Amino acid sequence: MASEPTKVATGDDVQTISKEKDAGLAHVPSRPEDDKLGITPDGGEPTEEEMQTLRRVPDKIPLNIYTIAFIELCERFSYYGTTAVFTNFIQQPLPPNSSTGASGDINHGQAGALGLGQRTAFSLTTFNSFWQYTMPLFGAYVADSILGRYRTICTALLVDIIGHVLFIICGLPPVIKNPNGSLAAFCLGVILVGVGTGGFKPNVNPLIVEQLDLEKMVVRTLPTGERVIVDPATTASRVYHYFYLFINIGALLGQLAMVYCEHYVGFWLSFTLPTILLCLCPLVMLWGRRRYRRVPPQPSTLGKSFKLFWLANKGRWSLNPVKTWKQLHDGTFWENVKPSKFDDATRPKWMDFNDAWVDEVRRGFNACAVFLWYPLFWICYNQINNNLISQAATMRVDGVPNDVLTNLNPFALIIMIPILDTVVYPALRKLRINPTPLKRITVGYFVASAAMIWACVIQYYIYKRSECGHYANDCDPVNISMWAQSGSYILIAFSEIMASITSLEYAHSKAPANMRSMVQSVALFMNAISSAIGFALAPLADDPNLIWNYGVVAVLAAIGGTMFWIQFRHLDEQEDELNMLPTGEFGNQAAAVPVETVKESDKSQA
Repeated sequence: MASEPTKVATGDDVQTISKEKDAGLAHVPSRPEDDKLGITPDGGEPTEEEMQTLRRVPDKIPLNIYTIAFIELCERFSYYGTTAVFTNFIQQPLPPNSSTGASGDINHGQAGALGLGQRTAFSLTTFNSFWQYTMPLFGAYVADSILGRYRTICTALLVDIIGHVLFIICGLPPVIKNPNGSLAAFCLGVILVGVGTGGFKPNVNPLIVEQLDLEKMVVRTLPTGERVIVDPATTASRVYHYFYLFINIGALLGQLAMVYCEHYVGFWLSFTLPTILLCLCPLVMLWGRRRYRRVPPQPSTLGKSFKLFWLANKGRWSLNPVKTWKQLHDGTFWENVKPSKFDDATRPKWMDFNDAWVDEVRRGFNACAVFLWYPLFWICYNQINNNLISQAATMRVDGVPNDVLTNLNPFALIIMIPILDTVVYPALRKLRINPTPLKRITVGYFVASAAMIWACVIQYYIYKRSECGHYANDCDPVNISMWAQSGSYILIAFSEIMASITSLEYAHSKAPANMRSMVQSVALFMNAISSAIGFALAPLADDPNLIWNYGVVAVLAAIGGTMFWIQFRHLDEQEDELNMLPTGEFGNQAAAVPVETVKESDKSQA
């Protein structure tokens, strides 16, 4: 049975959306005997006992979500399709008698264009990653405060398309013969694509989950008679798992096709096909203009959250670090700045929200703190975009491009995500085992570390068997198949499911509704910090130091996972409590006045 329709702001208009919350499950009306036994009726919030004993299931996923996922597929096809050939384009020289960069013979030559070497290739690809994940901070601010998510995404896609056109230009035969001109067009393309990605990535993630109706856990009865909890967190987890599946379908198709294009046709085709697919995205967004649920921008939200944060810090800092630590962690940091703690004379005028919104802000800041260890995870992941590609070039390729092996990563994800979602996670939930987000993230760190240990061992044997010893890049490939790298790519894929997908879930579930893009951008910005750390490790990213490169990265990830769990295990115990916080009221001066105060005022007037 559908409930009353709800008005939802969309920026250009107000769209009426039916709040049907059956989730595809049988809606059984409550019975008098259930009320006598204290059993929660269908649609009610579960009790503490029910949260511990009932199985949790996801809500149904509406069609709108799949169309947004298709947009993400096309955008990631364009991004990964182009970045997959960046290393060869920058590092390798133009092959003899080639005007397009194509080698034509994979076994006896590498596709290339600029010939600037591995260290330059590492530096430019690392800058690209840094730039791509710094700009989301700007894109999130624009979406939350000025344009809204929908308009920001549309504008970002247009900028992204212009950047990809510049990539096409830098790969054209007349331009590629002029390395300086080609490099200039390439760098400008990187800048514009970064701006486009910055407006797209932090906003498409929350937009996709905002299409869901259910916001709080409710009890439902299955047709079999089993009573279950329909959990928004479990629903968001499923959505983001399949969203990530779409991402990796796009990445796999883009990377696999474009590396063959570069070797057999030229870089211009590797840059053109992704651009064509990217042009489909604005068309789908136009289709969804009046179909997508949209949260309108609120210019003052971010500023007031930081005012609240600084107010909470007031009087807690001391020259004594121990005293400072105790005062910051005495349990009253956020409690003392709730509007209900002030009277009319002392309450700041900018407090136009209630206590519940302060709890949401606290939860959002905690989420941002959780992400602070992520650079040590991403520094492992980023190795597959540069150093592992270069490592494959020093090995026996057996007729396969050296950069095609990176496709094992999305291929493994495409296989593992459905298995985890349809087999592993449901089995764990039936056993009443709830793999919480923070536990999964911790596992992700250690699996990423194992992937780098694998790469470290492979590099050891490359140096051992190379005629040039620790300068293998200067010699013919060693007699080790590049497929020996497979373990690194598969382990990184599993670590992504544990850490990267979960970060999307965590950012969405813990952020205030009017700050979701900003919290998502903080999660993405951690990748930019990892790229900055990567710059510091650039001296290790070449012969004869590559064993140290992978070893240091493995140790950093293991340290990150250990410190992450030590610092945030207390939040893991509060997971359900944090997810069940009531939605705060913002933008209403009356909301800051406690209900008790209003009642007393009414009594005095009476």
